Amino acid sequence: MVTVRNQQVIREDGSVDLDAWIERLHDKVEITDAEGLRSIAAYAQELEHKVQRRETIWADSASSFRSGLEMAEILAELHLDTDALKAALIYRAVREGQATLGEVSKKAGGNIAKLVEGVLRMAAISAVMNPEKKVVLGQATDQLDNLRKMLVAMVDDVRVALIKLAERTCAIRAVKNAPEEKKQKVAQEVFDIYAPLAHRLGIGHLKWELEDLSFRYLQPDPYMRIAKLLDERRLDRDHYINTVVGQLHTALARVGVDSDISGRAKHIYSIWRKMKRKNIDFYQVYDIRAVRVLVPDIRDCYAALGVVHNIWQHIPREFDDYIATPKENGYRSLHTAVLGPDGKVLEVQIRTHDMHDEAELGVCAHWRYKEGSTGKSGSYDDKIAWLRQVLEWQEELGDSAVSSVFSEFSEDIVDERVYIFTPEGHVVDLAQGATPLDFAYHIHTEVGHRCRGAKVNGRIVPLNYQLQTGEQVEILKGNESRPSRDWLQSSLGFIGTSRARAKVVHWFKLQDRDRNIEDGREILEKEFKRLDVNKVNLGQVAEGLNLRTAEDIYAAVGAGDLRISQVLNGIQELEGGERQQELIPLDLRKPRVNPINSEFSINGVDNLMTTIAGCCKPVPGDEVVGYISVGRGVTVHRRHCKELQRLLEVHGDRVVDVSWSADAGRTYPVEVFIKAYDRQGLLRDITHVLAGERVNVTAISTLSNPSDHMATMSLTMEINSLVSLGDVLARINQLSNVIEVRRSHQGPGDDHPRH
Repeated sequence: MVTVRNQQVIREDGSVDLDAWIERLHDKVEITDAEGLRSIAAYAQELEHKVQRRETIWADSASSFRSGLEMAEILAELHLDTDALKAALIYRAVREGQATLGEVSKKAGGNIAKLVEGVLRMAAISAVMNPEKKVVLGQATDQLDNLRKMLVAMVDDVRVALIKLAERTCAIRAVKNAPEEKKQKVAQEVFDIYAPLAHRLGIGHLKWELEDLSFRYLQPDPYMRIAKLLDERRLDRDHYINTVVGQLHTALARVGVDSDISGRAKHIYSIWRKMKRKNIDFYQVYDIRAVRVLVPDIRDCYAALGVVHNIWQHIPREFDDYIATPKENGYRSLHTAVLGPDGKVLEVQIRTHDMHDEAELGVCAHWRYKEGSTGKSGSYDDKIAWLRQVLEWQEELGDSAVSSVFSEFSEDIVDERVYIFTPEGHVVDLAQGATPLDFAYHIHTEVGHRCRGAKVNGRIVPLNYQLQTGEQVEILKGNESRPSRDWLQSSLGFIGTSRARAKVVHWFKLQDRDRNIEDGREILEKEFKRLDVNKVNLGQVAEGLNLRTAEDIYAAVGAGDLRISQVLNGIQELEGGERQQELIPLDLRKPRVNPINSEFSINGVDNLMTTIAGCCKPVPGDEVVGYISVGRGVTVHRRHCKELQRLLEVHGDRVVDVSWSADAGRTYPVEVFIKAYDRQGLLRDITHVLAGERVNVTAISTLSNPSDHMATMSLTMEINSLVSLGDVLARINQLSNVIEVRRSHQGPGDDHPRH
C-alpha cells in the first residue's frame, strides 16, 4: 500500500520540499523532465495558496496540492511517464476551479491538458451515478457493469483511467475522519466502479487496497473481526512462513533454480468473500498461509512446481495453471495448494518476475510512455480493443466459456458500443450509430411509440442524431402512441438498430388493412409525385415483389413490411427487363448500331445508337419511349414527356418500343427543384447533403425573393437510379426551412428560377 501522506518531505514551516520529493520519485520511475515536473508542482502549490488567500469556500482546497503529490507518487509506482505525473499534480486544481484547461495548456502543454480533460470526463460519471437503482426497465445488464464498460469506452488513452484510479485511491484514504455519509458515498463508488476497473486493468495492488478500504467503511463489523483475527495469528503465521521459505529456497537451490520467495498476505475483503462464497468460517480459509515464488523464466516455473509437489503433498483439485490459460485480464501464474510443514494447508504461487510485474501493474507493465511520443502503438490499440472485448463478454459468459468469447467476437462484437445516460443516471448500452429513437425503444416500446422529440445534454436534437458515449438523453413524449412512417425510411437515418425497427413495423402491422392501404397509397403517391414518376403499373410490380395486387403493395407499405426503396427497385427492374410496352407499333427496318455498349434495348436488340433526351432526362425506373431522330439514332424520352407528345403529333410513325438494359450502370442527369424559406447557410447545407450522398452536381441556379423571404433552386445532378434519387430528395427534405423538394417536371424551363 502506498503511504505517501507519511512520506512527503515536509520542511519545518510545513511546506513541501519539491526537490527532495522529485528526487525520491527517481527511486520509483525515470523522470525525463525533472524541471518541468517541478514547475507544474510549484504552479499547483501557488494556485492553492491564491485560493487560501482569497478565503474562498472550496471544500477540499487545503488538500488539493497534497492530493496531487500523492496521486503522482501512486502513478510513479505504476511506472507511468512524466506527462501523467504532471497531469496528476494539476488535476485537482482544475477540478476545483483554481485553473482552467486553457491555462493548463499554456503552462504545461496541450498533452497535459488533454489528459486532465479526460479525467474530468470520467469524474462526471460520479455526478449522475445512482447506486440505489441498479436496473433500468428494458436493460438486463447490471448497471454497475455498464458503468465500468462505459469508462473504458470513453478512454482513448489508458493513462486517463490510471490517473482517475490514483485520484479515487487518494479520496478513499482521505475519508478516514470524514462524516459517515461521505465515507459511505465514496466507499460505495470505489467498491462498485473503481476496484473492479483496477481488476480489469490488471493492477493487483491497487485493486486490493481499494477493496479493503471500501469494505472497511461499508461493512465495518466483519472487517474489524477479520482484521483482529489476522492480527492475533500474525506472529504464528510469520514464524510458519519463515520456516516454509527457508525449506523451499534450499530445495530449489539444490536443483539449480534461482528464486525469490516471500510470504503473501491475503487481503481482508478476499478472505471475507471466500467465507461467504463457500459458507465457511475464518479458520477454514486455508490460503491465509501463502508464499509467492518468483523465478527467471517459464521453464523454471514448472521446475519449481515439481519441487513443491515433491517436498509436500499436493491437495487434489487445488491446482490452476494460469500460465497456459491466463485469466481474462491477462493474469499469469501457477497456483497450487499443498500440505506443508506440520500438515497445515499452504498455498504456493509461482511466476516469473515479468508475470509478477504484470500482476501488480497490469497495463502499466506493458507500456512505458516516452516523452515526445503519443503513447500509441499497435499493441496499445490491441490492448484497448481487448479490454473492451473482455468488458463486453466476460461477465456474461464467465471464465468457463473463454472459448465462446472468440466465436462470439468474430460474429458480432466487431460493432462498437455506445453507453448513454438516462435522466435518472442509469446507463443504457446501445449499438454504434444508435439514435434517440433507438434509445427510446430500448427503454420501453411505449416510450418509443410516443416519442415526439429528444434532448441530449439538455439541448433539443433531431431524432436522427447519432448518440455518443457519455451523453444524457431525455425523451419528449406525446399523449398518444403514433410512430411516424418516416422512421422506417432508412435513408433518413431515424433508426439504427433492428430491435427498434422491428417494434415500429409491428405497430403498423397491428393497424387494420384498410387504414394501411390508405396510408400506403398516400405514401407512394407522394413519393411518385416527388420523383415525377407517372402511371406506374403496380400490378406488374407486385408480381416481382411476390405480392398479388397493387392493394397488397399499398397495405405492405402502410404496415411497414415493404419499404419505398423496394417498390422503386421493383419499378426499375420491371422497366429494365424485356417487357414490351403497349405503344404505337413500328417496324424498325434499319437500326443504327452504336459501337459503344448502350444502356437501352430497342425491340429486344442491344447496342443501338441512343441519346438521352435533354427535355425530360429519364433515369432507370422511368417508363421510356424511343423516337427515331435524324442523325442521332434513337432519342429516349420519358413516356409522358411533353416534348415527345408534340413530336408524336407530327411524326407519330417514328416511335419505337424501348426498355432499360439489365446491365445499365451509368449515371444520368436529373433536374431537381427546391423551394425553401431563405436563410443563411441553406445552399451550404444542401451541398453538404449531396456530398454525403456522393452525388455529382453539374449545374445549379438560385433565386431569392426579398419580399416573401423565399428561395428557389434548380440543380442538375447525376443519379444512377430512382432509389438513389429518392434517398437524396428525402435527405434534402429533412433540412430546416425546406418546404418542397422534387424532381422537376419535364419541359423546357419548367420550375427553373429566373434571374
